[in-house]
Amino acid sequence: MKRYRFLRNVELGVKNLLLRKLRSFLTVLGVVFGVGSVVAMLAVGEGASKEALEQIRRLGSNNIIITSEKPVEDEATATTESFMSIYGLLYEDSFRVEETFREVRRTVPVKLIRKEGRLKRKTLELRVVGTTPDWFDLVHRPILAGRVLKPLDYGSKNNVVVLTEHGARRLLANENTIGQSLRLGSDYFEVVGIVQSEEGGGSSIQTPDQAVDAYIPMNVAKDRFGDIYTKRAAGSRVRELVELHQMIIEVKSIEEVEKVARGIEAMLARFHKKKDYRLSVPLALLRQAEATKRTFNIVLGSIAAISLLVGGIGIMNIMLASVTERTREIGVRRAIGARKRQIISQFLIETVVLSTIGGMIGIFIGLAIPWSITYFAGMPTVVTPFSLVLSLGISMGVGMLFGIYPAMRAASLDPIVALRHE
Repeated sequence: MKRYRFLRNVELGVKNLLLRKLRSFLTVLGVVFGVGSVVAMLAVGEGASKEALEQIRRLGSNNIIITSEKPVEDEATATTESFMSIYGLLYEDSFRVEETFREVRRTVPVKLIRKEGRLKRKTLELRVVGTTPDWFDLVHRPILAGRVLKPLDYGSKNNVVVLTEHGARRLLANENTIGQSLRLGSDYFEVVGIVQSEEGGGSSIQTPDQAVDAYIPMNVAKDRFGDIYTKRAAGSRVRELVELHQMIIEVKSIEEVEKVARGIEAMLARFHKKKDYRLSVPLALLRQAEATKRTFNIVLGSIAAISLLVGGIGIMNIMLASVTERTREIGVRRAIGARKRQIISQFLIETVVLSTIGGMIGIFIGLAIPWSITYFAGMPTVVTPFSLVLSLGISMGVGMLFGIYPAMRAASLDPIVALRHE
């Protein structure tokens, strides 16, 4: 019986709204735009942070990355050809870290050299990465062909090289991939594998690898290219002596990462007179980025919620006008025995129907806007089920909240006065 009565009230509510189609449509628009803006803004906010968060996760939550960095005072004095800048991480730093911290599982030293890669007539400037086979365990990239560096390559000082996909496509086009001899500087290296390139996507997060990397054993890089590099720029020549350009340190437990990072920084400060290194903790970056994402979503959601508030005020305004127009109808219903709660439920049903219809249309618009942004602007957007449920729930809540006062006002009308109303 109660179910039948409820369905009957819903049917009456829909009929009353259809009697004033234009007014109902204009009232719904406020909720439509409010819900659509909530879904769209949350999708844009989610997409904006997704890529950066993914890159930070790929750096490894258990890893600590230390990069050699030229001090500012060395930049200022690098004016003469005879000047040699000595800075950065040392080979001994890698051994110190492994020997000092029991929480460290392993360290991966990295030496970086810019060299022209030549294969027959094709040339490409490559970033030669001298490292150990452990690199490929900490910097996870799919193997597209061949293999990565092996302990045997390191122990035997083999002249082998692993290319990234981007470099391989430029140099090995129309050639057999594996087994080619690639010239780096004055030395030849056998191509033994190709790994997928990391797509930066314009993010500000600096990953250890680049699209034009060529990986060779660390000891081979030291023997073939040494530690002194000459840089020519703006008519001047500056020499630099850098032993290690980077270290990737893997910590055994994620709970110990930040503690170990503080210890390593204190240790480096003792052995480096100048701050010629930069320490990066992906775990800390991840937490900071997630906190920023939450704040960003709250701000965007709050802005969009204002639209829903405006839509709710519109619903209240229209329902108050409807109470005035239907005063005589309310008096008749009360005179034939309708109770106050039935009048209240009738008007609440109408407001909830308005807000629900507006919410459902708004969700479709909210889905269309992010799709359009991604399709035409190339900006990643992510629509989460939570944002859809939240938006629809808020729209229904707004309908009930702003419909209570008009419904109470309608139910409180005196039947005799209502019947006399013209």
